[in-house]
Amino acid sequence: MTQTRELVAWTHQQKCEKAVESLGKNGFAAVYAPTASAAREYILKEAAAANTIGFGGSMSVVDLQVIEELRGQEKELLIHGVPGLSLEERLAIMRRQLTCDLFLTGSNAVTLSGILVNIDGVGNRVGSMFFGPRQVIVVAGRNKLVDGDVSAAIKRVKDWASPPNAKRLNYNTPCAKTGFCSDCNSPDRICRVTTVIERKPRLTDVRVVVVNEDLGL
Repeated sequence: MTQTRELVAWTHQQKCEKAVESLGKNGFAAVYAPTASAAREYILKEAAAANTIGFGGSMSVVDLQVIEELRGQEKELLIHGVPGLSLEERLAIMRRQLTCDLFLTGSNAVTLSGILVNIDGVGNRVGSMFFGPRQVIVVAGRNKLVDGDVSAAIKRVKDWASPPNAKRLNYNTPCAKTGFCSDCNSPDRICRVTTVIERKPRLTDVRVVVVNEDLGL
């Protein structure tokens, strides 16, 4: 590793550890994972006691490849994005995610002051993040960290997460074509529900795994 890469890695580590410290002060059970593999091992360990596991459609979780490992275990995986499901079937799975044993998701942005900021189109993912499941694990790669306030976090989501997610989901939005947010009024608009979780919700076990690798969008 070159000195430049070493210094960049060190800088990312400092920011990750700062976010973990701030999340802890805000009541979250925050964990620093130096690699994606370490984050994956942590999640699989926590998932051992869960019978029903919900997935919020997070690319960060997909990148960790935990779904493949969990498929071989005797657990019910609640994945609403499986191809071929009808709208009614997808909605039924989303509603069951609200009461699952473990809900796995990512966060669109995490401030270094320990605040989770997310934007949804339906609201099922963000709803499950703060109430319902017995345990929630939020994965946040270093690319999700924002050295700024909530406004900066929202800007990060709309600049870097929403356009590629709209393209990934084949939505007919301006950002899916241009790559830039235009605050549209498209029927397919995915920026509809914005949540700011400043402190750990009182009755929900929310754990945040901050990973020193880029994950998701």
